[in-house]
Amino acid sequence: MTSGAGHPAGWCPPPGDAISNNSAKAGPGVVGGAGAGPRRMLVPDGEERARLVCPECGYIAYYNPRVIVGSVVTLGDRFLLCRRAIAPRRGFWTLPAGYLECGETTQEGAAREAWEEARARIAIDLLLALYDLVAIGQVQFIYRAHLLDPDIAPGPESLEVALMRWADIPWSEIAFPSVGWALDDYRARVGHSGCAPLGNQGRAE
Repeated sequence: MTSGAGHPAGWCPPPGDAISNNSAKAGPGVVGGAGAGPRRMLVPDGEERARLVCPECGYIAYYNPRVIVGSVVTLGDRFLLCRRAIAPRRGFWTLPAGYLECGETTQEGAAREAWEEARARIAIDLLLALYDLVAIGQVQFIYRAHLLDPDIAPGPESLEVALMRWADIPWSEIAFPSVGWALDDYRARVGHSGCAPLGNQGRAE
């Protein structure tokens, strides 16, 4: 469904709350055709960055980093890993993690991801790491957690799940650099509590 101006319903702000078109600052970039909603790269009034703006109603489409939540989950000396059933990196091993949903805290999101990907019931212990992945527009909250129940099973996004000892982790088949960082950071913090979360400064994305 679209509005009378050809925009998706809900694009245009209410009267009196419209944002200035600021067409005098228009850049060369145009996305989509006429009446396609936010499609022109402009610098809105009061801002310093170019944004996608609707030239008819002034609506600004903000694109901000996505929040990823996950956990390093253990049972004794074993680590919960999931072999991905989806792209990207299908068939590679990862931690239970994914996008934070609206209406949940980062801890709730991490627990949900563990259930969705490994049917794992977990208890969050503490925030282990906070990774800023600027190149791909992500902020990752990684928790330390432990299993409440040893029963696990693959969810829809996992080919298989496993509890692995450190020596058995297939490092050459790890899906993403941040998975390796989180495992290393967990091991570096064994026996410590109350420490500030670690980051990814100096690590290649």
